[in-house]
Amino acid sequence: MNLPAPFDVWFPDAAFDGSYGYTLETLRAVRPVPPSPDFAQRWSGWRDAARAIPAAPVVLSSREHRGRRISLIEHGSADGVRLRSWLVEPLETVPRIGVVHSHGYGGRDRVELHRVPMDAAAIFPVARGLGSLNTGVGAPAVRDEHVVAGLEDPDRYVVGLCARDLWLAADALLELVGDVPLYYVGESFGGGIGALAAPWDDRCIGATFVVPTFGQYDLRMAVPCLGSGESQRTRVLEHPALREPLRLFDSSTAALLLRVPVRVEAALWDQHVPPQGQFAVANAVADLELCVLPAGHAEYPGVGRVTVDARRDGVAHLQRLIDGR
Repeated sequence: MNLPAPFDVWFPDAAFDGSYGYTLETLRAVRPVPPSPDFAQRWSGWRDAARAIPAAPVVLSSREHRGRRISLIEHGSADGVRLRSWLVEPLETVPRIGVVHSHGYGGRDRVELHRVPMDAAAIFPVARGLGSLNTGVGAPAVRDEHVVAGLEDPDRYVVGLCARDLWLAADALLELVGDVPLYYVGESFGGGIGALAAPWDDRCIGATFVVPTFGQYDLRMAVPCLGSGESQRTRVLEHPALREPLRLFDSSTAALLLRVPVRVEAALWDQHVPPQGQFAVANAVADLELCVLPAGHAEYPGVGRVTVDARRDGVAHLQRLIDGR
């Protein structure tokens, strides 16, 4: 197998080409999936239903760390299950914005403050079913089971529930810190569900999605990958009728409906989340700041500097929105 440069040097033992034959030019030409006739109606209905569910946050414990209070909290979810999250508040200033910061399919065992400025509050929700806070709660803990659980019924599909849970996490944040605008941040799985959730939250003034998943299922499921998409692809190959419900959970379709500034950090090589799906999300965004990463879900020469620069520029994107209000 002949890999394109520099991936041939970076990943000489790769089992397959994580660029999938795409270049930046062809990735920028990937089109998002147009909404199905019931897309907006279903998501608007789910958003209306979520507004009627009390978040009822409860603080379970707190500690102080470098000028911030970090609390373990419990709050409601899209279907009434109680989920746990971490809440972060600045100690020396009133927060100007609230960050809803979701995570990848590896779950989360601590807060990561690289994308949260000191004048922001943040909630770090842990998706239903996933560790470390919500293992097995409301969904299977195993990734390959989690990503297809409930797919037969869009109202019960776990990926959709995880996206809808973000609204309740945001409600919990606002109940505990006060009325501030919201900014969504998510990476990989978190970027996919963030893109699904953000268009329906009128409190949201912007977002950053890093190597977002769940974009452009037609292209994603045409190729193998090492991430959660492989379980979806296998399930649909076994049960073709399940392709139809997935149309409601395409993050590139949702991104077409975003009306706020969005930063997308999309990778040219990614064996876990095919780049064509990531760029479909980016290409759907009307007010886009695009950061092109050399690779995603991989170690490569210079990855540390790339990561530091991306996080810095992501915070700058957020700060510009706050300052411009």
